[in-house]
Amino acid sequence: MTDAEASAGPAARTPDWLNDAVFYQVFPDRYANGDRSIDPPDVQPWGQAPTRDNFFGGDLAGITQHLDHIEALGANAIYLTPIFEADTNHRYDAKDYFAIDHRLGDLEAFRTFVRSAHERGIRVVLDAVLNHCGDGHSAFRDVVENEAASPYVNWFMVEDFPVTAAPVPNYRTCSGCHYLPKWNVYNPEVRDHHVRVARHWVAEGIDGWRLDVPYFINRSFWRRFRETVKDLGEDLYIVAEEWRDPEEWLGGDLADGTMNYTLRDLVLGFTADGRLGAGELAHGLDVLRDRIPAPARPAMLNLLGSHDTERVLTRHTGDVGAAKLAYALLFAAQGAPMLYYGDEVGMTGDNDPDCRGTMPWDRATWDHDLHDWLTTLATVRRETVALRRGGQSVHADGPDTVVVLRDAGAAGQALVAVNRGPRAAMINVRDVLGAAWSAEPDRPWSVRCGSATTDGHESGDVTIRVEARSAAVLTR
Repeated sequence: MTDAEASAGPAARTPDWLNDAVFYQVFPDRYANGDRSIDPPDVQPWGQAPTRDNFFGGDLAGITQHLDHIEALGANAIYLTPIFEADTNHRYDAKDYFAIDHRLGDLEAFRTFVRSAHERGIRVVLDAVLNHCGDGHSAFRDVVENEAASPYVNWFMVEDFPVTAAPVPNYRTCSGCHYLPKWNVYNPEVRDHHVRVARHWVAEGIDGWRLDVPYFINRSFWRRFRETVKDLGEDLYIVAEEWRDPEEWLGGDLADGTMNYTLRDLVLGFTADGRLGAGELAHGLDVLRDRIPAPARPAMLNLLGSHDTERVLTRHTGDVGAAKLAYALLFAAQGAPMLYYGDEVGMTGDNDPDCRGTMPWDRATWDHDLHDWLTTLATVRRETVALRRGGQSVHADGPDTVVVLRDAGAAGQALVAVNRGPRAAMINVRDVLGAAWSAEPDRPWSVRCGSATTDGHESGDVTIRVEARSAAVLTR
């Protein structure tokens, strides 16, 4: 335990396994169809264009059958978007939080998936969608049918009767969507329902919860949610969806970490958009690090794409080389990197619904250069203590080259150098390491992956040459 963790108190400590985690996000309907007997009647042929309404028959059996792919990629944790009974393909409109959606399988299929994942050392995190449910939920249907006489009338925020969805709902919703009635989480019965959901699926073996739009719910509820979950196991992970200001969730009483969309904005601003220079990126990453309490830094869920964004390769306008630079920075950063299904093989697509296409399982269609790069980054991270558990500092070398230093002291150091420029960059290691250089100037650096060479080991004045538009990982 570091001094920062000890001083933060027990409530601020985060699960140790997150230091070593690489996450893989799956949108279940679009990953793999493993059980055609449960396909919906209107199932679409695999590979057709996704819409907000169509189903492709992806299911839990399909994910289970392809756990070898996830494991071989180097991921050891899976985040599933919602899997509970619902009406839509995204399932953020739950009808029954205690049942697996019939198009995905049943409880036994879920248990088989969790057991198979755990046998491979892969943890499972589910989506906690507790701000709202679907308008097909039995409690909401009871309010629609029985109005003020319904025992659930105060489970929602209905303004008048009869309950009407159009032209404007006369009940609170999520972001104005008529089919997503908002739970009244101020009602103790609703809070009790929600914590029962948390307990139920933890008892079924899951390893944590991702909190959907938690900023729409009062913080006192999330404190109770955390207490409930952590009472069941300190190693259970709680990660909050957050797009702007992570620190409000990271005081030790709400979440362990947040989805690090701020990191995404910084990295893609450098590799994809070119709106940030190396100095601006380095400064932005250092500022972000300082905003995050030390115990929460390993628990941040770092990502470049998700079901709510355009695909990484699309953001880079199809430039695989530029996307590889972004992934090098993702795996360099303190926190758990997360890959969105299909990004590892070069899937493209604009934001919802295009980013939710079907996973291509024909290996002939894959971008193997990108897949091999990501597999290598995950392997080097797994083999390098500094990349998993070291402190982080970031340095700029001119407008186009940034160097991330991960320092684990006696356990080693790692340098991740990213050069987006048109010419090779020469990096003086002494300038990057600063005071840390003098400790062991003669310890040699090894190039673990990427396009780089080193020189000057004999004199102690080591330089690293990173080729144009490339990245490299070095360790010692």
